[in-house]
Amino acid sequence: MIDIKAARNDPDTWRAALERKGAAAAFDELMEADGIWLALVPQVDDLRARTKLKGKPTPGQIEELRAVKSQLQELEANLATAEARRDDLLRQVPNPPDQSAPDGFTEEDAEEVRRVGEPPSFSFEPRDHLDLGWIETERATRVAGSRFVYRIGDTALLELALYRFALDRLAAKGFVPVLPPVLVREEAMYGTGFLPTDEVNIYRVERDDLYLVGTSEVSLAALHMGEILEADALPLHYAGFSTCFRREAGAAGKDTRGMFRVHQFDKVEMFAFCLPERSGDEHELLLSIEEEIVRELELPYRVVNVAAGDLGASATKKYDIEAWFPGQGRYREITSTSNTTDYQARRLDVRYRGERGPDHVHTLNGTAVTARAMIAILENFQDEGGSVAVPDVLTGFGAPARIVSRD
Repeated sequence: MIDIKAARNDPDTWRAALERKGAAAAFDELMEADGIWLALVPQVDDLRARTKLKGKPTPGQIEELRAVKSQLQELEANLATAEARRDDLLRQVPNPPDQSAPDGFTEEDAEEVRRVGEPPSFSFEPRDHLDLGWIETERATRVAGSRFVYRIGDTALLELALYRFALDRLAAKGFVPVLPPVLVREEAMYGTGFLPTDEVNIYRVERDDLYLVGTSEVSLAALHMGEILEADALPLHYAGFSTCFRREAGAAGKDTRGMFRVHQFDKVEMFAFCLPERSGDEHELLLSIEEEIVRELELPYRVVNVAAGDLGASATKKYDIEAWFPGQGRYREITSTSNTTDYQARRLDVRYRGERGPDHVHTLNGTAVTARAMIAILENFQDEGGSVAVPDVLTGFGAPARIVSRD
């Protein structure tokens, strides 16, 4: 959540920033509710002080005390109501965007930072990943419904090699590998900012009051929930591997072919806890690692700075890496990395012990790899016969040297 004290001290600046996320009205509502709460606090404090009498009260004082207590009871109820409303609104106001995030509200408003590598030039009509790998969609639909897939044989080995490759590279950079829970309590989902704003895309197991994570960011962020970390131990770097689940509400008719947008997928996720003054540098570090991985996979890609209005609730800035997909003839997102500053840490109460006492850390997340990298490999390294030459870097992790066409 945002720092309500900082917002009170400079509401115009905060409002202008949040307007870029389309959240100015929510901020105005919060400030109004906060003002009501602030006005009630001294009134309640004054009445509480008046209930504390020294010595034996006189009959007149007893009568006055009864009136004060009655008034106090009413004001305390009003204060509790005002505080509950303020806190509810506080949960809904997003993290303001960084000044370097471009204006806009759509994918098209993202700002291209750079392009690396040239898209392949084919003398034939390139196929998409469904025609190149052993990916079963119809059978998966019979078993689980739409937007689920089987990956079978060498295609499964290729995908698994990607995850092991990414974990190897991250471990070499000091990231601690983690196999986190994929079912979490509401506190973890709320703490990372996915509740209440993204509830429509989250699977809930109502019988057990648990949620399936849409990214291991949730369980990695909650790893130190309620803890005070030592400043000299920061930054902490984790590399989580987990299955992820997303309802993809609002994606009807979008990316319905193949496995680009599915309900269940696997991911290697980077997560960092750091000192506030280091989060900008940490963000650039996560991006550089993502780029190293994509370059090792020899995929042509571009980096984009996501528009302010297209950021999630927690993110103040986000970079996407978009690889070239010959089957679609365009760049599509395969990784993203976000700086969430102290927004998640405030909700999860993750702090560090600084010189001036405990303060909130900053948290960042970044995708190392998902199956989208695999389908980009299938499409970029295909030949006219429909076979795929797998990048050499993956064969040492169990991938076949070639995915042979099943035609």
